[in-house]
Amino acid sequence: MKFLRYGPLGAEKPGLFDTCDKIRDLSAHVDDLAGVNLAPAKLAELAAIDPESLPVVDKGVRIAPCVGHVGKFICIGLNYSDHAAEAGMELPEFPLVFFKATSAVCGPNDDVEIPRNAEKTDWEVELGVVIGKRAKYVDLENALDYVAGYCVVNDLSERAFQLEQGGQWVKGKSHDTFGPIGPWLVTTDEVPDPHNLKLWLEVDGHRYQDGNTNKMVFTVPKLVSYLSQFMTLEPGDIITTGTPPGVGLGQKPDPVFLAEGQQMRLGVEGLGEQCQQTVAYREEEVK
Repeated sequence: MKFLRYGPLGAEKPGLFDTCDKIRDLSAHVDDLAGVNLAPAKLAELAAIDPESLPVVDKGVRIAPCVGHVGKFICIGLNYSDHAAEAGMELPEFPLVFFKATSAVCGPNDDVEIPRNAEKTDWEVELGVVIGKRAKYVDLENALDYVAGYCVVNDLSERAFQLEQGGQWVKGKSHDTFGPIGPWLVTTDEVPDPHNLKLWLEVDGHRYQDGNTNKMVFTVPKLVSYLSQFMTLEPGDIITTGTPPGVGLGQKPDPVFLAEGQQMRLGVEGLGEQCQQTVAYREEEVK
């Protein structure tokens, strides 16, 4: 099943995307797609509802982040062998873990803001893994039991902040709007093999990224199990699993970065597409 959230910022409602490409309102059955409502059993209960019994939502509505109240936004670096080669870096022995601030979360088609003093704003299409139930010290063999589903993530980065100012990567990853997720949360039954999905990204119609999750170094079960050894994963946490080659930083002969007024389109096979416009940071937006 394809679940989603829709509506204006701060007033999002839960819904599902039916087989006729219609958005159906689920708000009479669940208050939000967040927390305990993401448990596999709860999602199965919602999926059993006859879509024809649910109200149809206007197609012009804003599509919101597919998960509400994200608790942790966990990122994995250099997790594609071909991306590591592009970056000229050795494959990591263990998953390279960093965080993105949850204030970066936005809808899949919301504008992406270029930060103040930005120099090297970059894109990264990724497979997102949504945790569905509390996971601590999870065995590799059972790790997928803790996954609610999958989504598209654009792990945006400001490379100058990330790589040239010392310290951790989080400050280059966490600007507002640097974490579009969705459009859908696609349940695991519709994604039998998350390790064989095409994923791609275009900027202004030019395709920069065109990869496949079969190049991931650490699989989804490995990541869930590994992370659960160091922290408790809670329902609604998101693990974004790395990006294939084609990021702006890796372009030859010269890197290519985002500027105001550009359009990104990206998608993951079976998980839908995103489309964002880049806008400049404006001082008056700060309250």
